[in-house]
Amino acid sequence: MLTGCRRLPLTFFSSTCRGLCIGRSLTSQAALHSSPSSVSFTPPSPTHGFLTSQHTSVPLHSSVRLTSTRFRSHSAHCSGAMELKEVLQVMEQLAPLSLAESWDNVGLLVEPSKSRPVKTILLTNDLTDAVMEEAEAMSCDLIISYHPPLFRPIKRLVQKDWKQRIAIRAVEAGIAIFSPHTSWDSVKGGVNDWLVGGLGSGQVSVLSQAISSASHSHKLEFMVKSTEELNAVMEELKACDSGTTLEQSVTRPDSSGIHVSVTCSDSALTPSVQTLLRHNAPSLSLTILKLEKPPLPGHGQGRLSVLDQPVTVATAIQKMKSHLGLSHLRLALGLGKKLESSVCTVAVCAGSGASVLNGVKADLYITGEMSHHEVLDAAANGTSVILSDHSNSERGFLAVFREKLAVRLPDIVTVAVSKADRDPLEVV
Repeated sequence: MLTGCRRLPLTFFSSTCRGLCIGRSLTSQAALHSSPSSVSFTPPSPTHGFLTSQHTSVPLHSSVRLTSTRFRSHSAHCSGAMELKEVLQVMEQLAPLSLAESWDNVGLLVEPSKSRPVKTILLTNDLTDAVMEEAEAMSCDLIISYHPPLFRPIKRLVQKDWKQRIAIRAVEAGIAIFSPHTSWDSVKGGVNDWLVGGLGSGQVSVLSQAISSASHSHKLEFMVKSTEELNAVMEELKACDSGTTLEQSVTRPDSSGIHVSVTCSDSALTPSVQTLLRHNAPSLSLTILKLEKPPLPGHGQGRLSVLDQPVTVATAIQKMKSHLGLSHLRLALGLGKKLESSVCTVAVCAGSGASVLNGVKADLYITGEMSHHEVLDAAANGTSVILSDHSNSERGFLAVFREKLAVRLPDIVTVAVSKADRDPLEVV
C-alpha cells in the first residue's frame, strides 16, 4: 500500500477443481449487489474463507447486500476466453473498488483501443520495466498491478518518465492494466487478513473500519393532526423518493397530534422537506437528522489479532520469515521486552502502516515500513516492531489471489504471478 491512511466478509467454498499450469482449487464464491434500503449478509463459517484460522463475529447494518453465490459454474466456461469487462466484473466481486481509500487510484488504468479476448493475466505487486518486459514476452492481455503505476495526474506521456514509458508500452502492446491496491487491503480475506494470519489463528478485528459507500440518508421527524393528513403527506413523500423504500414509524396519537418519523435518501431530502413545509403541522414541528453511513464489519484497513496461542517475539520472527518467504526482517524490541517476551496481541498493516497502527495497543506491530521516529514512538510505548520492507509485506498475497481468480475464469485463461517483480531493497 502507498503511504497514506488506509482503509466484505466473503464466503468461499473449498474443493479441488480443474488443473492448470499454475494449479487451481475452487476456493471462493461471492457476489455484491447494491441496495439503497436493505441488507442481507451471510457470514463466513469457521472453515471457509481466504484464511480459515481467523474469524470475526459482528452484525452488519449497511446499504450493501452480500450473498454467497457462485459467479459461474465450471461447466459454463470450460472453454473460450473472456472479454476484459467480464474479467473486471470478477475482480469487482472479489474486492469491490468501493472499499479503496478515497485518495487511491484504483480500477482500470489502461484500456486498449481494440478489444481482444483475455487469455493471459499477469499478477504483480509493482509494474516495473522488468515486469513489463515479462508481460510482453508472454503476450499478456491484462496486467493486474497491486500498486497503481499511474497514481498522480499527468499532463504528457513521454519516454523520460519510467511510469509514463510503461503506460506507453502497454498501450502500444494492447495490454490492459488494472490496479486494486487498497481495496485488496480492506476486503475481508485480503492482504491484511493474509498478513496477520502469519502468526496463526486468533480473534481478528479491523483497526480502521470501512463504511458503506452508499449516499447518506436522513430522518425527518414531524407531527400531523389526523390520520387523513398523515396519509396525504405520506403519498406526497413517496413521490419525492421514487425508486426507494421510505421507512416510516408512527407513534400513538396524543393531545398534540400523531408523531411521525420518516427516513429518506440524500437525493430526496430537498423535495421531501419542501413537501412537508407545504403542510401546516409538519412545517411547524419538522426536525431533520443526518444518519451516519453504516459500517461494513470485517472490512477496513489494518487488523488486530488476539492470538489463540501466544508466541514469543523470537517465534513471531521465524513465523513471519516463513510466511513472507524472507531470510531477514528488521526488529525493534519494545521497552522492557526481550526475544523471549510473550506476544498475545499483534497489529498489522501491509505496506506503510504507521498511520493505521499509531496508538494501537498491541504487543507487536508488523508492517512493511515505518519512519525512524515512528519506530521509536512504538518501542517507547512497549510495542515491538517487525518491518519487512514495503512490498514484502504484500507480495505473498499474489499467490493466494491467483487461486481465487483462476477458478472463476475459463480453462484457456492463464493466470501467472510475475517472476520479475521484487522489492527494490535487499539486504547486502
